[in-house]
Amino acid sequence: MEQHTHFFYALELPEEIKDILEGAALKLKAALPFKTWVHPQDLHITLAFLGNAEGSKMEASNQLIESALRMHSVFDLHIDHLGIFGRNDTPRIFWAGLEDSSNLKEVRNDVFSACQASGFSLETRPFSPHITLARKWAGEFPFTYKQLEELNPLKSEKITFNAERVVLYKTHLGKSPKYEPIKIFPLAAHSMM
Repeated sequence: MEQHTHFFYALELPEEIKDILEGAALKLKAALPFKTWVHPQDLHITLAFLGNAEGSKMEASNQLIESALRMHSVFDLHIDHLGIFGRNDTPRIFWAGLEDSSNLKEVRNDVFSACQASGFSLETRPFSPHITLARKWAGEFPFTYKQLEELNPLKSEKITFNAERVVLYKTHLGKSPKYEPIKIFPLAAHSMM
């Protein structure tokens, strides 16, 4: 069966944040038996998933995104909670969540709009910014939120970082890490005071 290459735009996480999240994941793995844990180099915040993208559409969206992101300065983000997607007893996604950020929503809206204007049909679910840490609950017992609260390394201290770049990634299924950066879109530097 042929595997299609997928593309997506995401906010890049700095290396030191990937390291911190990798450390947190190592502590959680023993108590939270998910089938697969995301390689630290693959951690990101998805802004728009393109799927199997046509080259001309991607070139058009790249140009629109590059232009739109010149209007956005680097901004702070805060990772401050953990959560799940899917069934409460057998979640399919385990993630780290972010404090609400109007800057992140604006960047996401610009990336999303650029993709739509370039002819991509995108998922219409509301934007729920997160960093996927693991997939598919594999525990013998049902998952409980109590476990998450007891083990949560973010309870005592949230993780803060600068959002500096949006990246177009290409997926290589069956590889680890599986996301290859194809094009980088830096946000404008902070304006000088």
